Amino acid sequence: MTITRRQEDVVEDVPRRGGAAPTFARERWARRYARGLVVIDVIIVVVSLLAAAVFGSQPHMLPLLDERVWVPVGIPLAVLAAAMLVTLSSTGSRVPRVFGVGSREYRAVLLSVMFTFAGVALVAYVTSLAGLHAILAIGGVSTGVGLVAGRWLARRWLVAQRRRGRMSHKVLVVGDLDAVEPLVRDLQKVPGAGLHVVGSYDPDGFVSPVDSSATPRATAVSVVEALELLGADTVLISSANELSPATVRELSWQLEPGRQHLVVAPSLTDVGGPRIHSRPVAGLPLLHVETPRYDGGRLHVKRAFDIVASASLILLLSPLLIVIAFLVRGSSPGRALFRQERVGLKGRTFAMLKFRSMYVDAEERLAELRAADTGNGVMFKMKDDPRVTAVGSVLRRFSLDELPQLFNVLSGSMSLVGPRPPLGREVELYGRSVHRRFLVKPGITGLWQVSGRSDLDWDETVRLDLFYVENWTLTGDLAILFKTVRAVVRREGAY
Repeated sequence: MTITRRQEDVVEDVPRRGGAAPTFARERWARRYARGLVVIDVIIVVVSLLAAAVFGSQPHMLPLLDERVWVPVGIPLAVLAAAMLVTLSSTGSRVPRVFGVGSREYRAVLLSVMFTFAGVALVAYVTSLAGLHAILAIGGVSTGVGLVAGRWLARRWLVAQRRRGRMSHKVLVVGDLDAVEPLVRDLQKVPGAGLHVVGSYDPDGFVSPVDSSATPRATAVSVVEALELLGADTVLISSANELSPATVRELSWQLEPGRQHLVVAPSLTDVGGPRIHSRPVAGLPLLHVETPRYDGGRLHVKRAFDIVASASLILLLSPLLIVIAFLVRGSSPGRALFRQERVGLKGRTFAMLKFRSMYVDAEERLAELRAADTGNGVMFKMKDDPRVTAVGSVLRRFSLDELPQLFNVLSGSMSLVGPRPPLGREVELYGRSVHRRFLVKPGITGLWQVSGRSDLDWDETVRLDLFYVENWTLTGDLAILFKTVRAVVRREGAY
């Protein structure tokens, strides 16, 4: 694209500040938070290794204060602790980009534990250090669990601060209004990312604060001047703008190193991080996007996990299942289990099991309640539905009516995690792209269930289901299962 005069104005020459960038208050938070993580890591590593030394030592090696124990055991553990802390830094587990959002921080922590303990275990095996193997086994598990738990608690605190507008980067979004508005809306949904949008800048030079009316606050200024005008420290360039690559490059030269940052939003939506790989070629930062696959070893592992987990949960929850069945039978006439035809993998129908939460004539009464539908236009939803029994209301509130679907998982018609299994009448209203949700098995829980459930509109429901279909991973499934527990406790969108 040819650089217009207006685009040249965007990067008009601004005097560069000499010397090192000063320490500003909005940058100090990252250093303080990183130092806090170091303190947390040190405490967890030391406590975990001391506990491992106590519980993993052989009886003849006690008391632990005896120098005959600490010479062959204490010194390797001290080296291990130091190596662990260095590895945590080298893997990027404390860089600001991973703070508050995503799984990269946790992956870096677990990789650090794995590589460090594997290396020390190899040394212990080669040098035949007596009594160290049990300590390393216990220490590896306790350190990994402790570090992940510590980072999770630290992240909860950071996200709480960011919801209050603290400890975040102040962002100026550059691009056309049509591209800026969705970006701002999406970033506001994820305050934990630490990207607080304070204003926008369009290619015509108009600067508009987010909290103002549509009237521009200033005109004909450069992006760098707009940053100073709004007190922002980060430029976010949307994919749909009129800035040429040369202009973006020149803009990056104008930003103050260490204090001002440049972020480019590619024209990729709903593509998960594991599918995106950056590859510089001839100075071009190429993004490789892997196409999703629905076969191979990962699916076998997912199926094995479904079988083990569903069978274990059925055995563990069998007393509760029996009690609920008796309560449902006693609350109103009819069977305890409700079978309903749903659409599953590759569009095939199956009988989904649930505890009956409505009166037996619920389907016949549906037509008369259509006017009170509060759903999203496709799925029928109604708060205080008169068809729901007293026991059924409690079951729905805590999602206990879904428990029989564990038998669907065990039989293979469903998975623990996946898109919501739709009704046939809902599928008839689907657009063409929505049918991609049938490329994977439906799940008891999924992104829809942990993101608001019935409170979401149809477009957001479809987007979440398709995002899962296109980007599912085994670690992502585990994260969704963890979030499901929290969503059930909070009773989000359950009615």
